[in-house]
Amino acid sequence: MQNDETSAGPRLLGPADVRRLAAELDLRPTKTLGQNFVIDPNTVRRIVRIAGVGPDDVVVEVGPGLGSLTLALLPVVSRVVAVEIDPVLAGRLPSTVSEYAPGVADRLEVVPADALRVSELPGAAPTALVANLPYNVSVPVLLHLLETLPSLSRVLVMVQKEVADRLAAPPGSRTYGVPSVKAAWYATVSPAGPVGRNVFWPAPNVDSGLVLLERRPGGARDPADRAAVFAVVDAAFAQRRKTLRAALSGWAGSPAAAEEALTAAGVDPRARGEQLTVDDFARIAAARPTITTFGAS
Repeated sequence: MQNDETSAGPRLLGPADVRRLAAELDLRPTKTLGQNFVIDPNTVRRIVRIAGVGPDDVVVEVGPGLGSLTLALLPVVSRVVAVEIDPVLAGRLPSTVSEYAPGVADRLEVVPADALRVSELPGAAPTALVANLPYNVSVPVLLHLLETLPSLSRVLVMVQKEVADRLAAPPGSRTYGVPSVKAAWYATVSPAGPVGRNVFWPAPNVDSGLVLLERRPGGARDPADRAAVFAVVDAAFAQRRKTLRAALSGWAGSPAAAEEALTAAGVDPRARGEQLTVDDFARIAAARPTITTFGAS
């Protein structure tokens, strides 16, 4: 039998609830931890709906804060593993869930940790990541979890709009860069809608956006190749105004060696990094062992 929270929907946190909880904890949101708490129930409902998660999913939530999104997820999924770096918030979250959604409180597991240092999580392998990521570490956290948790098949994150645009940018666009390519290594990436400033407390000085990532079927890419490909990506965009022949000269050993690798990969040495797909970068990385060693030129 379904519990009341599952059938009728959970009690979600509104502005008064968030401010009450913050006052109880004597909490002053900090920019250091990127703390902006969602105060709009419709926003968290929308996030859960777009994420497409269901009763078979084990969801990782990074930065649950006071529990706004957590409360919307718990009635829908099998389990939520909430990773929270702030010990005060991590300690309070189970009590909040027990108060607002007692019928599904047993689905919550809180991991008091820095998401950037997480290498594994307790229990069944997670299938999805759904989170309002702290703005100051959103891309590193996203890429770290995609790497360390290969069981994640679906990701929906809320990030600063500028970051959302970069993650979902196609090759050739002005915002295409390192985050775009590295995210595409793991998944297909698409924008999933804007989020206004007034749904947060305190309201940030920037707009937000949702980004949906769907893992490539079968894991597609060999994890052993990741470091080699990412090294090429980093080199190509470190000097993005230069041609790839020049930008990759340090990576390859010389401009001539870079040109040979690019030619072997079927990439024009005169092209620039923002014109290439992740598959182009993978071919360049694979071509490197075949190149001849040249002296510096």
